[in-house]
Amino acid sequence: MAIAIAVIALVALNAYVLLAGADFGGGVWDLFATGPRRADQRALIAEAIGPIWEANHVWLILVVVLLFTCFPPAFSGLAIALHIPLTLMLIGIVLRGSAFAFRSYGSSDDAPQRRWGRVFSIASLLTPLLLGVCIGAIASGRIGTMLDHVARGAPGESFASLYLLPWLSPFTIAVGALALALFAFLAGTYLTVEATDDVLREDFRRRALFAAIAVFVTAFLALLLARSRAPRVSAGLIASAWALPLHVLTAVAAIGAILALRFRRWHVARIAAAAQVSLILWGWAAAQAPYLVPPSLTVENAAAPRRTQLIFLVALALGALVLFPSMTYLFRLFKTARVHETVPTGRNDSV
Repeated sequence: MAIAIAVIALVALNAYVLLAGADFGGGVWDLFATGPRRADQRALIAEAIGPIWEANHVWLILVVVLLFTCFPPAFSGLAIALHIPLTLMLIGIVLRGSAFAFRSYGSSDDAPQRRWGRVFSIASLLTPLLLGVCIGAIASGRIGTMLDHVARGAPGESFASLYLLPWLSPFTIAVGALALALFAFLAGTYLTVEATDDVLREDFRRRALFAAIAVFVTAFLALLLARSRAPRVSAGLIASAWALPLHVLTAVAAIGAILALRFRRWHVARIAAAAQVSLILWGWAAAQAPYLVPPSLTVENAAAPRRTQLIFLVALALGALVLFPSMTYLFRLFKTARVHETVPTGRNDSV
């Protein structure tokens, strides 16, 4: 049962990456909007993000609730060891959402538009970077090692060695950069579908192709550093029985996305990009299995009592009866029908 719940958590994280991740990537492209069409580029990004952007965070909330309910030792350990990047990440999510709302519905004067635009873009850039850093720190095994030191009273350990160094390393920064590149790649690809103007499509097509190169470079760097910084995950990604099929599928999806962008098959590119990002995420999880927090907390030994897991699954099933119809209606209302009003942002092109 614990493994099934862990898989549900991974599915929720996957949904968060594909939906909210693209929203963060949109903020990155908002920051780098350039040329005579930068106001139109920002308007398209705002229209694609709003007004469902907050709803996408439901998947991250589900992961958090699932962790502290069904895997409390893992949740408490991560909350202690990663409290600094997680707090900064939470601040980034709040600032990003607030800035988006204030820029869209607040004053149209130049100064407030520039101020909220910068906050929105910078928060969109830093938050996925921190998310990737946290994942890299978990994968490296340094968080689990740090928790063991704390359990023994942390003799001779400084604050920096306990709460800074485990998540500040070349490997974790590389994973953070990979997460940022993946989100930017998703956003650029999705926006080619959202655009109704061919010129804007070409703008985001070029950005998506640039982001694809960034994904390749950062993924190669992270894999190279993983050999010394995260040997368990590196061994899983290179030497396990499923490694070759996974890499082949990921390569097919990546090349398919690039070719679809090259030949302007927008919907195919979106599907291939989503598949590529999902395969990378599941590859990390498979390489780390059976550990939630290596090298000590596994899915089984960190699990809550069986009765708690069962109650959670019942509650999750009941919640799904409300969540999925609500999300489906929300997307149909604001995405498929496209009868909504254009979000009044991107009014300032000098941000």
